Amino acid sequence: MKKVILGLLALTLLTAGTAAFAISGIGTVASQVTTNVANIARLITAASYVAGMAFAVGAIVKFKAHKENPTQVPIGQAIALLFVAAALIFIPTVFKVSGATLFGASGEVAGVSGVTTFGGKQAGGGGTSG
Repeated sequence: MKKVILGLLALTLLTAGTAAFAISGIGTVASQVTTNVANIARLITAASYVAGMAFAVGAIVKFKAHKENPTQVPIGQAIALLFVAAALIFIPTVFKVSGATLFGASGEVAGVSGVTTFGGKQAGGGGTSG
């Protein structure tokens, strides 16, 4: 009996999903998927920067612990954390290079625009005014 109820529920959900897809149209669904993929790329970029900085701080702490007690803390731990930190920090660059390789110059990856730097110029503008 449970299998019959689950089968009917699955069929109902499939029918409702198909009807929703037909009403919204393929273009709307495609634009929504594109928006979601861009947001996922931004999330991965932000998370990799934060995790990379955390691993870098962890590497510094391990280097300090190794200096204080070299017999208890091997230097390999600190070096491994440092390499992981560097890899995580450079993931967005790898995304950008991969996007340019696959899609040409028109490919964009999760970039942050409108951020002002210390000099007061806006990042991401790139153009000249005049």
